[in-house]
Amino acid sequence: MLKYPCLVLDHDDTVVASESNINYPFFCYILQNFRPGASITLDEYTQDCFTIGFSEMCRKRFQFNEEELVSEYQQWLAYIRTHIPPAYPGIREILYKQRALGGKICVVSHSSIENITRDYRVHFDMEPDDIFGWDLPEALRKPSPYPLKTILKKYHFRPEELLVVDDMRPGYEMAHACGVPIAFSGWSRKNFPEISGQMKALCDFSFESVAELDAFLFRSLDKDGIME
Repeated sequence: MLKYPCLVLDHDDTVVASESNINYPFFCYILQNFRPGASITLDEYTQDCFTIGFSEMCRKRFQFNEEELVSEYQQWLAYIRTHIPPAYPGIREILYKQRALGGKICVVSHSSIENITRDYRVHFDMEPDDIFGWDLPEALRKPSPYPLKTILKKYHFRPEELLVVDDMRPGYEMAHACGVPIAFSGWSRKNFPEISGQMKALCDFSFESVAELDAFLFRSLDKDGIME
């Protein structure tokens, strides 16, 4: 039997390497248009997203109003339709093992349903069982417990049957609120020791590579899915 019948995966910088390849370069472009002369480094962008979240970073650091936040989102959606982030090597194998053994794959992310679905189709030839993305009202997005509560109720899981895998604090806050275990996807944060240190201290598990997560999830299963 599976160690965790339901994997609840973050998307950006857990499944796909999107921050440095897609999201940060696009935000720099937005700043040039919305706030000429303003700038932000990749380290500052990552730290703010970790500490206060993307929307609050826009509001507090650059004084975006709500109309600008909507415009930024619509332009980002158009941008990612022609820019596909690469998947981390080894993620595909985890997804296929989880599904082949009857497990669920859910995504809770600050990306949109549209691009998450596209990325899963392009990279993995599958779609998640459920997606809770940026399309939700802000109050229901991660770190709100709403996605996990919905998954638990829909599939009749116990909290310990889920594993959240995430690289940022909102994922921890969501999991902690529901008593669901969380694993830190440390492979995306090797260049951010402060974030890595905090997440390792907060999370139930921490993995430096996708291969480590794979071994943790499936090493006790033989090729037929029977516990050794």
